[in-house]
Amino acid sequence: MDLNNILGVVLAGGKSQRFGADKSQVKLNDKLLIDYILKEIVGEFNETLIITNKPIKFMQSKKISITKDFKDGLGPLGGVLTAMKWVKNKNKKYKWISTFPTDTPFFKKKELKFFLSNVNIDEGKLFFIKNQNTRHNIFGLWSLDLMEKLEADLLKGERKVEVWADSIGVKIVNIDYKKPDPFFNINTEEDLKKAIKIMKND
Repeated sequence: MDLNNILGVVLAGGKSQRFGADKSQVKLNDKLLIDYILKEIVGEFNETLIITNKPIKFMQSKKISITKDFKDGLGPLGGVLTAMKWVKNKNKKYKWISTFPTDTPFFKKKELKFFLSNVNIDEGKLFFIKNQNTRHNIFGLWSLDLMEKLEADLLKGERKVEVWADSIGVKIVNIDYKKPDPFFNINTEEDLKKAIKIMKND
């Protein structure tokens, strides 16, 4: 797949209610949580867009842009649509966006490369990663052809990524991982403690 056709997108607009603070700004071993995912993906795409609704710190790169959700309260699907609108409004040539969360410090570029190399764009318009019976709905590849349908459904009130993806007909790429789990995500203080232990033992 031609990576020049893909915009990398980090969805950092969530409220992190379970954690109690902005997860993207949490320090893990003296490094911002958002910088773990950025370090792995920024070099893989021509551009990476961070979607956040408040000022945040992150690693500096000429390849990184930042924008706010076009409308508050629409969840991850709203972030996806925001990225698609950004592509259109900026007259970018991207045909796809590849989405990532801010809270998965063990995800590596090798997983990204495996995912993209196993996508057959002739088979669908939306692709998610799945491992060990768990589908990871934020690690996705979305065609910009979905933009009008996504906006219409959001305006009708659909907010759940899983429900919307199933209605579209999402395709799955299965990944068998070795420890540490690249999809381990930090939702709570307890998860952060677990991540610190994993890094010590790695």
